[in-house]
Amino acid sequence: MPEGEGAVRASETTHPLFARFWARLSPLVERSGAGEYRRRLMAGIAGRVVEIGAGTGTNVPLYPAGVSEVIAVEPEPRLRALAERAARNAAVPVTVVPGVAARLPGADGSFDAAVSTLVLCSVPDQAAALAELHRVLRPGGRLYFWEHVRAETPALAAVQRLLDATVWPAIGGGCHAGRDTAAAVRAAGFEIERLERFRFPDSWLVMPTSPHVLGVAVRR
Repeated sequence: MPEGEGAVRASETTHPLFARFWARLSPLVERSGAGEYRRRLMAGIAGRVVEIGAGTGTNVPLYPAGVSEVIAVEPEPRLRALAERAARNAAVPVTVVPGVAARLPGADGSFDAAVSTLVLCSVPDQAAALAELHRVLRPGGRLYFWEHVRAETPALAAVQRLLDATVWPAIGGGCHAGRDTAAAVRAAGFEIERLERFRFPDSWLVMPTSPHVLGVAVRR
């Protein structure tokens, strides 16, 4: 194996079918209301930022002027290419790099803020990813997160558990429908400053991924 190739492969996760599907679906999701949630979440971000799971680069145009630099980590090569394209037209400096949430580039306390939008559902080890975010954030740094989460109603939570144990991760690029992400954020050493629970999409048909949280947590 050529020198360095093992490290590159370790920083990549390939989900070719999901990547193609999401690249086509993502614009529709944004027009259906996702874009407004992203804008609300990211309005107050400032300083040096690490973003995990940059995907197609949907967040890139939304970083405010107070951001000095963004390191956007994306393990899926097809999605990463789209994020790199978005970064070329960014209003703030954005560098898209291969990598996984459990092994982030950056020294301890080297970032002022971290962003995770619809990502912590799909990382293989959520606790490890959050521990790594805690490591690279400075004390007082903030984690901005928007994730779909475990339902508060027992019936839907049971459906989520069944799906997570069977087909959902396979068809969703590693996604898990029923993770209690807010609790995991607290367990990783963050103090949640703001947390909003809502349903998205807010329609008559309740999907397994309908329960969402939008939050900001401080690294104490």
